[in-house]
Amino acid sequence: MAYFNRYQYFLVNGEQTVVPYVTLPAKTTDKRTVYRTGKSRLDKVSQDIYGSPYFGWLIMVANPEFGTTEWDIPDGSLLVVPFPLISSLQDYKAAVDNHFLYYGR
Repeated sequence: MAYFNRYQYFLVNGEQTVVPYVTLPAKTTDKRTVYRTGKSRLDKVSQDIYGSPYFGWLIMVANPEFGTTEWDIPDGSLLVVPFPLISSLQDYKAAVDNHFLYYGR
């Protein structure tokens, strides 16, 4: 899978709405990697693990303790990388659907 448009779920009448905060369940198949400031980048981590550079956002969703941007990740931090990709995207979609069920769009 080269690309996944997560924003498709947040369009209402053709207008972009707020992307909600959701969490991903931990899986025993998740991978871990050490983040090195100035050397690591989430697009590179995504490329190495998923074969596509477009899933840095998914890695950030799996690591909410670091905020919403990779610039806030401290050097030497252990990152959880949701794995495998397809089931992790399905987990993300399920979390978004649950958010909409409970809170509406």
